[in-house]
Amino acid sequence: MVKEYPRYVVPSITSIQDMLLRSVKEYGDKLALEDLTDNPISKVTFNQLYDYVIRFGKAMLDIGIKERDHIAVISENRVQWSLTYFTAMCFNIVIVPLDKNLSQNEILNIIHESETKAIVFSDSFESLMKEKRDSLRNVKYYINMDSKEHKDGILSMTKMLEKQSASIEQLPSINPNEMAEIIFTSGSLGRAKGVMLTQKNIASNLMAMTSMIKITPEDRFLSVLPIHHKYECTCGLLCPLYAGASAHYARSLKTVVDDLQKVKATILLGVPLLYDKMFKKIHKGIQEDKIKSKVVPPLISLTNIFESFGWKNSKKLIFKELHQKFGGHIRLFIAGGAAPDPKVAKGLRELGFNFVQGYGLTETSPIATLNRLYSFKDDAAGLPLPGLEIKINHRNEHGIGEIYIKGDSVMLGYYKNQKLTDAAFDDGYFKTGDIGFFDADGFLHINGRQKNVIISKSGENVFPEEIEDIFNRNPFVQECMVYGEQDEKQAEIIAVQIVTDAEAFIEYSEKNKIAITTELVNEIISEAVKETNKQLPAFKQIRKFYVRDSEFEKTTTQKIKRYLVKNVS
Repeated sequence: MVKEYPRYVVPSITSIQDMLLRSVKEYGDKLALEDLTDNPISKVTFNQLYDYVIRFGKAMLDIGIKERDHIAVISENRVQWSLTYFTAMCFNIVIVPLDKNLSQNEILNIIHESETKAIVFSDSFESLMKEKRDSLRNVKYYINMDSKEHKDGILSMTKMLEKQSASIEQLPSINPNEMAEIIFTSGSLGRAKGVMLTQKNIASNLMAMTSMIKITPEDRFLSVLPIHHKYECTCGLLCPLYAGASAHYARSLKTVVDDLQKVKATILLGVPLLYDKMFKKIHKGIQEDKIKSKVVPPLISLTNIFESFGWKNSKKLIFKELHQKFGGHIRLFIAGGAAPDPKVAKGLRELGFNFVQGYGLTETSPIATLNRLYSFKDDAAGLPLPGLEIKINHRNEHGIGEIYIKGDSVMLGYYKNQKLTDAAFDDGYFKTGDIGFFDADGFLHINGRQKNVIISKSGENVFPEEIEDIFNRNPFVQECMVYGEQDEKQAEIIAVQIVTDAEAFIEYSEKNKIAITTELVNEIISEAVKETNKQLPAFKQIRKFYVRDSEFEKTTTQKIKRYLVKNVS
């Protein structure tokens, strides 16, 4: 029998409009959002955010935007992006978040396909909007976040806000079951798809997630991931405001540590790569210090004993100097987007940084499973969120099969693509395309993507992501991609393409006073392959490797575009 885990009591909400109204009433003059970059609106309380929402919503109506119209938003992470998002949610307008890192053609295609009537953008995109205006025939209104005046047919958000009062008799009524947001996926397997989400989808995910991880009004989130992503939008924006906490937009990825200190952040959402780099830097600092390298390991063992007796803050106190480098207030690191290295998760936790990870998709608004602060497994994706039904379909003899999900946070379907929508569902369950299994304790484990499965010579299924997770832990490997390749007998063997870590090779070269040659690189990578193979059964072992001259082409979420990678002969 699967163990039941207690949950936190959270306020019931029916929509994002409902959430904002409740938070404004509850937290009023408390800080809600802060932009660490100097933009036109750099800081707002809950009351001020609501005032701006009313002003911007009325301004939208005045220029001709109607309920159920589609508006797009594209910019860097900033308060005005969030203002636009909440305005759409409160005024019954469909929001289309655009990925600022897409190519011009991809941006234009999404604007066209989404039937966008207005675009809200930062200065960074004004030249593109001016240049392509003639080809965007559906777009009637262009709104610049940064300009101080209306000019050349482009409206100023500042002017639109100034001309409106912050009073309104009644906000539009919201049908929580109607499409509220269209998010175009990153397209790691090909062309992007428009995921249709409702306010009910998002609200239910928000309630379920915060019932598993406690968020308080005293929390301060540092926002570093792209806000157009559902992961960052739900977890890094909606989650703190729902709980009365604050969200602070970092200046850049390079300034994360400084920004953590500046805002005294308590929670950071990141991707595994961010935490990998963070832990490597910490570990390197310890190893290079003669005293710390000898003292830290026994201190970790000692604090483990302290924690077993209930002294939960012992690690923070013992490793206070390290915690101060990250602002001194961090209580939780949250990872999403991919599976983190269990050694990194354990390593950060041993130094007093609480670390949890989850799993989800844009189609599930996004979180589907989540580890808990005191109920976690570093090699698992977590426990199902309350209200979601998750099952493993077409299980093999090991209990591994495709992950199916049903529940209130599952999307309506794909925009203007009924054929794809029908193919994505089976008896009300969304077919994730991910392969995994549940363990005896109810934790979900992810093996990989169904489309990436390699059939070995023996007929066994091999999940490349599983091998990649192990191989990427080698210090000389920056990233890799595992795939099936036909040998001379036309049988499929396991091959890997590798991007080496230049910094690691430079350090090795300097330490051993040896030149970096092709032979040296191949020798070290060959050894890395051998070490990886020792951890794998025979049918999963790597038989060929190739060292790449360039990095893989990736989506904006840093997933390798596998369909573009050619076999190397």
